[in-house]
Amino acid sequence: QLQLVESGGGMVQPGGSLTLSCAASEGRSDHYTIGWFRQVPGKEREGVSCISTGGAITHYGDSVKGRFTISRDNTKNAVNLQMNSLKPEDTAVYYCAGTHYSGDYCTDQRWYNFWGQGTRVTVSS
Repeated sequence: QLQLVESGGGMVQPGGSLTLSCAASEGRSDHYTIGWFRQVPGKEREGVSCISTGGAITHYGDSVKGRFTISRDNTKNAVNLQMNSLKPEDTAVYYCAGTHYSGDYCTDQRWYNFWGQGTRVTVSS
């Protein structure tokens, strides 16, 4: 079993940065592929990024490539999402999730079994 808790959300101005953290309160996060997703009301949940168990393989959605960086912090049993050059369209509730899937399509939410409760990010001036 894996239980995940997101933190780090908040309000930031366009062009600013935030770092989200996804900590495992139960289980080992490094035994799972971890993904970040986001959702705005009325829209489908979007895959943002994902990272392999060892941390060597990462994938990003087209809308965040070059601006977001996913990484593991195994000392904290967590996965971080560094978000730079934030835009108003990045405003959403961000969720992290875990799966045993290890293929190239890890930004597809259908692979994921274990989900956190979400953290809200608002990008606005």
